Amino acid sequence: MDRDRQAKTRAAWLETLARYKLDPDHAASAEIWSPRLEACSRDELIAIQNAKLAALVPFLYENSDFYRHRFDRLGLIPSDLRTVADLPRWPVVDKAEMAEDALLHPPYGTYTAMSEDLWAERGWMMFSSSGTTGAPRVFRYSHLDRDYWCWANARALVSMDFRHGDTVFMMTGYGPHVWAWGVQYALAKIGLPTIPGGGMDARARANIIVRFQPTILLCTPSYALHLGRVLQDLGHDPRQTKVRQLFLAGEPAMGIDRTRERIQDLWGARIVEFYGCTEAAPHVGGYSCAASQPKDGPVFAHLMEDIGIWEVVDPETGARLPPRRRGLTVCTSLNSESSPQLRFLVGDYTEFDDRPCACGRTHVRAIGCFTGRADDLINLRGIKMFPGAIEEAVRSLPDVGDEYEIVLSANDAGMDTMMLRIEHPNHGTPDEIRDRLRAEARSRLEVQVDVEVLAPGSLPKTEFKAKRVKDLRVKA
Repeated sequence: MDRDRQAKTRAAWLETLARYKLDPDHAASAEIWSPRLEACSRDELIAIQNAKLAALVPFLYENSDFYRHRFDRLGLIPSDLRTVADLPRWPVVDKAEMAEDALLHPPYGTYTAMSEDLWAERGWMMFSSSGTTGAPRVFRYSHLDRDYWCWANARALVSMDFRHGDTVFMMTGYGPHVWAWGVQYALAKIGLPTIPGGGMDARARANIIVRFQPTILLCTPSYALHLGRVLQDLGHDPRQTKVRQLFLAGEPAMGIDRTRERIQDLWGARIVEFYGCTEAAPHVGGYSCAASQPKDGPVFAHLMEDIGIWEVVDPETGARLPPRRRGLTVCTSLNSESSPQLRFLVGDYTEFDDRPCACGRTHVRAIGCFTGRADDLINLRGIKMFPGAIEEAVRSLPDVGDEYEIVLSANDAGMDTMMLRIEHPNHGTPDEIRDRLRAEARSRLEVQVDVEVLAPGSLPKTEFKAKRVKDLRVKA
């Protein structure tokens, strides 16, 4: 490959990134970091996307073997993709395609624009995401990426009402978890104090909340429930703490009504969340705003469209869908030196609304937020459902515990079955509870399920992403 041409397209891409990094140093107001970006007209937003796309496509062609070979295989050239309107000509890229590339070109694959020279010069951090074939998909990012992450995430934190006077308690580990790293840098950018909470048990964390009075907690939805119960066991009411916001990630929460209501009622605090993925420059993609929980409609999350082109596509055909049609999310990242993926299939089901928001932002909203990724879809005897829908059924029962399990197996006749394992104080007389949950599952999911009612505390507590589905079926 011509190194001069590689350098030229990289320079053009980086210059374009810098040109549209408006208001880079501080928020313009307490509500909106950059009105020039977040409250611009739809025409202005599309113009920004088109300008970035025009620089991105040649950059990927010249700096990523994966993309160059894909262009050649499809019979396309970079000038075929000049604008957002041209994108449907490019079939979506999925995780399996990346995993195959990683197998053929270990250890990093060729699907990013991170070269060995760049890694040596200004490499920052490596993250990984498991592939559908079992091959690790590795993503290396530069310090320039870190700076763009920090800026984008800070904008989202301002939208979510992180403000001076807050103290943030981060109950996360710092392995390959892109959310924790990105938020940590963003908090530093907006100048908020943090309490690191990794490596502690729940009692220690509960005591920190009581003693040092943080106002914002960062954790998973499952852990927010668990920690609230631990506080109660220690004689404290979570609603009487200083916690006013729960910044949750790792599992769906906002879009699952019963879970959101349970957590917010337990803490007397508001839930906010990010949305994104490791593959497509894993800073924030979606985020909450002040209007994201309307009283007269479904919850939603904004998508940050000046740093990413977001689409919804038909799950069967891959065709782009218009606003207010439900499909799978696709992202073209426009904010990365190392991993600006072109039409990557993130794969969450949602629908988009491009009408302006009450908060003042014009960026598209994901209605209902995100409650299920295509990878998580459960197929039980031909009926397809997401774990989030099962969670709604479980949470609908009064006094049911916070933890539950979904066990999939096959009976002696070879028929797939589902067992829901829940905790309940009346576990000694479980018939009524069992019948009610069966009825809820039947009405919501259109399937028959078995139910096991356990004593409170029987199921393991989760600190990071809860593994609620146990699939014991033999795969062909």
